[in-house]
Amino acid sequence: MTPNEPAAEIDWDAAAATFDDEPDHGLREKTVRQAWAERLARWLPDTPGDVLDLGCGTGSLALLAAERGHRVTAVDLSPDMAARAREKLAGHDAEVLTGDAGHPPVAGRKFDAVLVRHVLWLLPDPEAALRHWHTLLRPGGRLILVEGVWGATHPRGLPMPRVIAALSPLVTRLHSERLSGDARLWGGPVDDERYAVVGMLPEPPRRHTEIVDVHLILRRGDEVLLARRANTGYADGLWNLPSGHMEDHEDVRAAMIREAREEIGLALAPGDLRAEAVVQHRGPGEAPRMGWFFTAEYGAGGEPFNAEPDKCAELAWHPLTSLPHDMVAYCREGLSAWHRGERFTVHWQSDEEPVAYDGERTTASVPLGPAPRVRPCRGGSPGPRTPVP
Repeated sequence: MTPNEPAAEIDWDAAAATFDDEPDHGLREKTVRQAWAERLARWLPDTPGDVLDLGCGTGSLALLAAERGHRVTAVDLSPDMAARAREKLAGHDAEVLTGDAGHPPVAGRKFDAVLVRHVLWLLPDPEAALRHWHTLLRPGGRLILVEGVWGATHPRGLPMPRVIAALSPLVTRLHSERLSGDARLWGGPVDDERYAVVGMLPEPPRRHTEIVDVHLILRRGDEVLLARRANTGYADGLWNLPSGHMEDHEDVRAAMIREAREEIGLALAPGDLRAEAVVQHRGPGEAPRMGWFFTAEYGAGGEPFNAEPDKCAELAWHPLTSLPHDMVAYCREGLSAWHRGERFTVHWQSDEEPVAYDGERTTASVPLGPAPRVRPCRGGSPGPRTPVP
């Protein structure tokens, strides 16, 4: 395609003082502002993200984007336009840069949306600009173009088919809409061609994620401490180890220390814990999760007590050789894996199984390696067996 012949002689600094006098530039009229706000709500991402507004002028559209919670970077070649945009965007999560819209000075940053209104037609090579703007988008990002063809005798601008043809190879989805018929956008009726084209990049592939939870095997000789769940909506009335989910910015050991403090009042130190087993578990009708089982000896961190009586009906010590049947199956299988000396197992229940342990009808955990040779604990105790070195 031949390069566009832009109106390069326009003095945008001189135009800045009166730029907002046009209804669709300043958006001073309530109906015009609302019309553009409605369009941007459809074109921009639903959740707040990073928006790059190229050729922002005095920042009217950038302001609408910022008011929707987006983090806005606005760029304009004219220092006077950029200065007015900074005034308009003051107090919002926005920055205004002076630079070429065709090659914005954003230092390799990526954005969730690139917004360009009435700029592409001014550039000497619109197709090259589109290719460059495409590289500024994150996966799932969108390029929002508002363009048109103005004037009947000597028309200037870009016809919609040319923009669609140039953008189509760069995106996976494309939406176009005519804007000429909505007089609210322009402050009155218009008879030339005005339109929007929105191109969307493919979403990034969804990575599999799993909840990570931690379980404390607090040992008192041959006994282990269990808690009876209550008022949680999950497995209430069943025995379970003190346990919980890992939170953001925690490692599994820090999560175990926190859960022990919250549930049974222990002030454990990192050295009090030993990782014994990791179980990938899928409960009936649930998503998979990864459980880390830690041991600690009675006396470490103080005397355990029921620190969450609203979620725990009681605490009790139980012999490892005769655990109660009314237990959470996941918990019991984790204990059994540890007792057998198996460090890594999978416990994958069917949707038809109960959450509660149900004897031989409960799916057994599957070891992910050969079972180690074991010997009884010191003194011939019937408790957990220790792998032979």
